[in-house]
Amino acid sequence: MFTRIFGKPKEETNALATLDKLNETLEMLEKKEKVLLKKAAGEVEKAKEFTRAKNKRAAIQCLKRKRLYEQQIEQLGNFQLRIHDQMIMLEGAKATTETVDALRTGAAAMKAMQKATNIDDVDKTMDEINEQTENMKQIQEALSTPIGAAADFDEDELEAELEELEGAELEEQLLQPATTAPAAPVRVPAGRQPAKKVEDDDDELAELQREMAL
Repeated sequence: MFTRIFGKPKEETNALATLDKLNETLEMLEKKEKVLLKKAAGEVEKAKEFTRAKNKRAAIQCLKRKRLYEQQIEQLGNFQLRIHDQMIMLEGAKATTETVDALRTGAAAMKAMQKATNIDDVDKTMDEINEQTENMKQIQEALSTPIGAAADFDEDELEAELEELEGAELEEQLLQPATTAPAAPVRVPAGRQPAKKVEDDDDELAELQREMAL
């Protein structure tokens, strides 16, 4: 089980060791290639010297050795290409294996969680939650129920009284414009003065007579 959950350490170690070995081989081939390139360049320089010395046969021998080195260089290049290809394939296989192991680990963890929490436990938990919710609702209703003198009040009578108050308020609003309307002005016929105006004129006339008597 632990092998399934945590992967396969032995196979992973083997893959890493193989990659290290291929990498070492690749470095060795690269070093040999550099040596052969140097030797081929040296044969070219020797061929030039023999050519200047009019030693044609020795110059040709140098060029033959140069071509042998070049053939070995080409062969080493092919070896390096194969190793690169092998390393890429091995790294891809390693990534695939790690991905599968990760998926397998996730599946095992999910299976363990599902085993720890089955449907019966979920149903039981939901029933307990519903029961607790119903109990709390009953407690809240009990706390909100009127007690003492307030419990004796008749809800229907209170509703009827409230309707009467609303009807009286509406009637008062309808009657309010008629009782508060401004009084219409009283028109006085032409040629007639108001009584107050006549009294004022009599007072002024009496006052004028008193002044003349003095």
